[in-house]
Amino acid sequence: MFSKVLKTYTGRANGFYRNLSQKLPEFTKNVFDVSRGNYNYINDGHIDYFRRVLGTNRVITNPEDAEKYNVDWFSQDSILFICLGVLVCQAGCILETIDNKAATKDLIVPLDLGAKGSCQIGGNVSTNAGGLRLLRFGNLHGNILGLEVVKADGEILDCLGTLKKDNTGYHLKHLFIGSEGTLGFVTKVSIQCPSRPKYINVAFLGLQNFNKALKTLKLLRYRLGEILSAIEMIDYCSMDFIKNVVGQQSPIGDYPFYLLIETSGSNALHNEEKLNSFLEESLQKALVLNGTVANEPNKVQDIWSIRENIPNGFQKVASKMLYYDVSVPLAHYYTIVDDVADYAKDISERVFGFGHIGDGNLHLHIQLKNDLTKEVKSNFDSFILEKIVRYKGSISAEHGVGFTKAKLMDKIKPPSTLKVMKDLKKLMDPNGILNPYKIFI
Repeated sequence: MFSKVLKTYTGRANGFYRNLSQKLPEFTKNVFDVSRGNYNYINDGHIDYFRRVLGTNRVITNPEDAEKYNVDWFSQDSILFICLGVLVCQAGCILETIDNKAATKDLIVPLDLGAKGSCQIGGNVSTNAGGLRLLRFGNLHGNILGLEVVKADGEILDCLGTLKKDNTGYHLKHLFIGSEGTLGFVTKVSIQCPSRPKYINVAFLGLQNFNKALKTLKLLRYRLGEILSAIEMIDYCSMDFIKNVVGQQSPIGDYPFYLLIETSGSNALHNEEKLNSFLEESLQKALVLNGTVANEPNKVQDIWSIRENIPNGFQKVASKMLYYDVSVPLAHYYTIVDDVADYAKDISERVFGFGHIGDGNLHLHIQLKNDLTKEVKSNFDSFILEKIVRYKGSISAEHGVGFTKAKLMDKIKPPSTLKVMKDLKKLMDPNGILNPYKIFI
């Protein structure tokens, strides 16, 4: 039985949100064009059954009480413990909350997202979230030491190890990292946490073209490799979007491309000397046209807010936006933006690209002149898929497959690979009850 993880929900009401001025999340069946499948609906008989198994006090049926289990909400978090650089927590913990907890031990959670104030670590693990500092710390496959997982048959699988090196048998935890809940339900996580950097510097640079950005990236890795935390690329159209939709200006004026660089370490003088040396060389070589540097916490956050505010503007024009999360070899990192801009020139307000250039992850966005239709989206999906295949990239760099990309899986993965994935899904979840429709339709 799912006695440790199941909460019964029988209705929806606006009461929980009324005081918060938030909008209820929509039902999946109303958002995505999928057939529901041969699944049952909760009725009084089911509720009586769960009350017998779990006890009356452990089954919630009041709609307003149940609402908090449909959103990410801080009151549901609970840290378990931190010991010797390993943090163990429940899957419902908010990312920012556990990072703040780690900070009390001079440690840092090796994952940082713009949505850290609301996203839950269980979801981060299930989608193998990448984030802003993957360049420094790597992805979650390398940082998760163990998981507790509930299988489809209700059995609790204890892989919650805390050892960094354990080569005894198969590494089962990796099956669930990035599987989007289709193989098992993550309930606890153990994460290795490196020492928290004592000194952070950021630089926001303006560049003439993307070729200069690639040359600057190469120089950054050569000169600052051991202290680099993040390298983010923002193009002019992204900055124009921020200015016109969010109301935030570039601190250095208008340039075709921008790089946001973060360095971190334990020696302030060493870090600043290396960063200043890099900046002098990049200016002398005419790679960088202008820039600003900051190391005070408030100013560091001000510069980071430029990058983090791009997604904040999407909700203001949501009906006209198309979003793609892709990865491509650096030689074609911006080629695909130009391709899409040319393809969309008659129907788009702007096409823009930004993202984690340090690891090849591009966030490609199209703001249309008119509201998005299914036909338009289908046309863009096909066009971008063709480009991704041509450039030997990926349709999902860090946000998973979910509903929207499931239909593209057979276009991007070899048949033999897909067969193994489907066989594994059938073995682990023969009745198809775990996160149905995700990854495989």
